[in-house]
Amino acid sequence: MTAEELQPVIVAALEDIKARDIEIIDTRKLTSLFDAIILASADSNRQTRALARNVQEKVAEAGGEIIGVEGEDVGEWVLVDTGDIVVHIMQPAIRSHYRLEELWQHPPARAGAQAVH
Repeated sequence: MTAEELQPVIVAALEDIKARDIEIIDTRKLTSLFDAIILASADSNRQTRALARNVQEKVAEAGGEIIGVEGEDVGEWVLVDTGDIVVHIMQPAIRSHYRLEELWQHPPARAGAQAVH
């Protein structure tokens, strides 16, 4: 299953359980490890875990594969790795602290590269 086929499945799974602030970041020009990151916010540990489970179930039903899941035990930040897309489901305080949107939309300059002024 391609990232283009998987993306609407993941977004629908997040919307089913009322995820907020869903953001999709295309990472194909930044890394060869995965094609996209999908970020979503949840209001509680319970909702974060429910969102992650729903993403896993819907991806599997659509014929996709789950490579791994991290963070379900705590539930503040759950990562679901589907291979081509990495899904980060976070509570708002965690999301604002780590600011993954900024990291992936504006990657740091490479070591030895000169800043352009």
